[in-house]
Amino acid sequence: MLPAIPADSRRLADVLSSAMAAFDGKANPLRLQPTRSALVVLIDGLGHAQLAQHRGHARALGSASGKSLVSGFPSTTAAALTSLATGTLPGSHGIVGYDALVPGIGVRNQLRDWGGEMDPDTYQRSEPLWSKRTCAIVAEAKYAASGFTRATLRGADYIGEDNLDARVQAAAQALRSHELVYLYLPELDRVGHKHGVGSNEWVSTLEMLDAHVGELAAVVRGGMLVTADHGMVDVPTERHIVLGSALDGVKEIAGEARARQFHLEDPDFAEQAAKDLREEFGDVAWAVTRSDLVSSGWLGEVDPLVLPRIGDVLLAAKGTWAFYPGEGDPAMGMVGQHGSLTDEELRVPLARFGVWSR
Repeated sequence: MLPAIPADSRRLADVLSSAMAAFDGKANPLRLQPTRSALVVLIDGLGHAQLAQHRGHARALGSASGKSLVSGFPSTTAAALTSLATGTLPGSHGIVGYDALVPGIGVRNQLRDWGGEMDPDTYQRSEPLWSKRTCAIVAEAKYAASGFTRATLRGADYIGEDNLDARVQAAAQALRSHELVYLYLPELDRVGHKHGVGSNEWVSTLEMLDAHVGELAAVVRGGMLVTADHGMVDVPTERHIVLGSALDGVKEIAGEARARQFHLEDPDFAEQAAKDLREEFGDVAWAVTRSDLVSSGWLGEVDPLVLPRIGDVLLAAKGTWAFYPGEGDPAMGMVGQHGSLTDEELRVPLARFGVWSR
């Protein structure tokens, strides 16, 4: 059985929709006060637990963040950023993993492999919220024309700046001409994957990003929120599990190392496959069928057209374990990882500034 959805079920999907409601002075899940302008900053890979552990290195964020949100499952960038942009959960928008099955085509990466059957205008099934207001997206220039950008960020003006300082300055400038500005900061996630959470490199990056948050908070005249798409755990090499014979009967492997989705050669054996995985890995992972995952509510209401994208069986890591199809999997080189259902991955900060600090 999967963990229950927390009773405090405010989600990352509530952030943008709450901001939009605040523009109209309407009640909203995050109880944001009315405002005429807003800045939403997303720090990729910063979990609530990691921020709490390193609060001394993040004065701006540490002083403003006592609350948290549930990012959602799977706790991975493609799914989480789509939920933020659309206000819907993976069962509706259809981005159900880092890698996911495109029915009739095969497993495709949900950040990079757009085109063909992954049409940005239709494969992502929920309309992004950006067109409801005059919005600007400030992110790295290299993503401006990507399929994922088209799928999740259409309806906003895209301002591309690869340099971090220039990106922050561009966000501050965009507040003069746009009602809502969304600033995406991927630096911490990259460092966490390479060096691990709490490493010297990670802490230095957190300090740098926190300084920029403080700069922005000083110039914002409306509301400002800082949040993240997921947290991260360090996976030591002694907790790498090579699946080996556990893949017997598996046709396609999707998801990622901490949240594997298996599409079976014969889906009728899903119950037995999940049982076998529980017997082998029950101490270190949750193993459930697609039906179990859907009924758990983690994906929200699942559209029938999204259902085939989800694996017949799910294997989600507990603790700091991770699962690999074979030796030499490139993902074994990553120290920090995410995707599963632990609090360290699911819980992300919600730091409030400006008129939303009250």
